[in-house]
Amino acid sequence: MFHRSITTAVLLTIFFFSAAVQDPALAEPTSDIVPESAKLETLWEEGGFTEGAASGPDGCIYFSDFAQPFESGPARIMKFDPASGKISVHCPDSGMGNGLMFTRDGRLIGCCASPLGGHRALVEFLPSGKVKPLISKFKGNRFNSPNDLVIDSVGRIYFTDPKYVGPEKLELTSFDVYRYDPDKTIRVATAQITKPNGIGLAPDGKTLYVAETDNGSATADLDKTPAKKGRMTLNAFSVNSDGSLGDKKVLHNFQAQTGIDGMTLDVQGHIYTAVRSEDGFGIVVFSKGGNRLAHIPTPELPTNCVFGRGKQSKILYITAGGGLYRIRLTIDGHHPALR
Repeated sequence: MFHRSITTAVLLTIFFFSAAVQDPALAEPTSDIVPESAKLETLWEEGGFTEGAASGPDGCIYFSDFAQPFESGPARIMKFDPASGKISVHCPDSGMGNGLMFTRDGRLIGCCASPLGGHRALVEFLPSGKVKPLISKFKGNRFNSPNDLVIDSVGRIYFTDPKYVGPEKLELTSFDVYRYDPDKTIRVATAQITKPNGIGLAPDGKTLYVAETDNGSATADLDKTPAKKGRMTLNAFSVNSDGSLGDKKVLHNFQAQTGIDGMTLDVQGHIYTAVRSEDGFGIVVFSKGGNRLAHIPTPELPTNCVFGRGKQSKILYITAGGGLYRIRLTIDGHHPALR
């Protein structure tokens, strides 16, 4: 997740391109992953800043919605019901809930960020709409700003902990990927990424994908002090049987362009990434080897995406700007916790 500045709702040049224009060569979806007849459908555009789409066992799509500017209201968890087409509020005050995913047994787990009193923790959003904290510290120090997560079939939660904006003091010395196990133990899964963001798991559970999205700052005032961008890459890690990770392999380097926010995968192992590059933002689909396969333009800068379940399994839901969108594709989506 990329935040807007707390002090202004103006889109920040470094990662919110208010004047962004699509490259004409990328104006239409490509490859047979996206049918020629496919149209991006607008479901809702009344949010402030949407993120963290998750597919629920009830067939509904849950997503985060941040007020803009942040101080104008609480962040919420919203719920879209495909059967009725209605949007409702699932959690009226999420504590800056961001990335979301359901466990095998139907629990909604989320990452809560740090700005404006955010929980700065890994949490469970209960059916009642209340928030149940799971863990907020590593070795006695508070997390930076938990961002996104993926849950494997045995219940291990891998989550990213960067920081992009906010005046909160950092208690940890690095931005890492953590693993929270069912026995409630926490450990660093990898420290090989300078600033991890989106995260996903291959259908066979043997590869973890992590976006390195380093905008160069962890402060609130990027508009006053522009930061120098660091690495913007898509990376793969082998996953061992005990959940530990191997060395990093860079699959794609965005160079000077802005890279990936969130991601999801399909059953064939294609990686669907919310790319915020100046020269062609939208959902970019990569092969497991890092080759670019398809591009789905979005009306605003995308943040995340997820496939539906059951009869909705070929429908990709996308959060972008302040809205929720969907498009029907040709391949079923993958839900790692259900493998």
